[in-house]
Amino acid sequence: MAELKIGDKAPEFSVVNDANEMVSLKDLAGQKVILYFYPKDNTPGCSVEAQQFNAAYAKLKEAGYVVLGVSRDTVKRHVNFKAKYDLQFDLLADTDEAVCNAYGVMKEKKLYGKVSIGIERSTFVIDEKGILTHIYRGVKAKEHVGQLLADLNIAE
Repeated sequence: MAELKIGDKAPEFSVVNDANEMVSLKDLAGQKVILYFYPKDNTPGCSVEAQQFNAAYAKLKEAGYVVLGVSRDTVKRHVNFKAKYDLQFDLLADTDEAVCNAYGVMKEKKLYGKVSIGIERSTFVIDEKGILTHIYRGVKAKEHVGQLLADLNIAE
């Protein structure tokens, strides 16, 4: 599958959120979407990134964006993670990796010499027509949201 590029149509998805409700990209037509992929709930980097999205959430919402976090965690893990950090946006439980694979975020990773396949921290910004306007891959958890706000011309 070819790597997604800015200007491409965003891949369609339907997956359950932390409230066990189905969320589909087609249901979000007419809205701008920030779809961010992260490796795992309650890990240091992912917690920092989620808190930063949460801190920026009011500004993003005011600018017309829907924020969705995606990982392979279960609904139950998402519920706990969302409650722990009082997250204001939906977390999508992509347990079968369908959304991750559609967006090409499953990558080979090396940790302590061990090779595994996992989610590369990535963010996709989708416009009201379902077109990708920004793509960030391999982002740094601490700096990413500030960079995203700058790129979207949203004051911090």
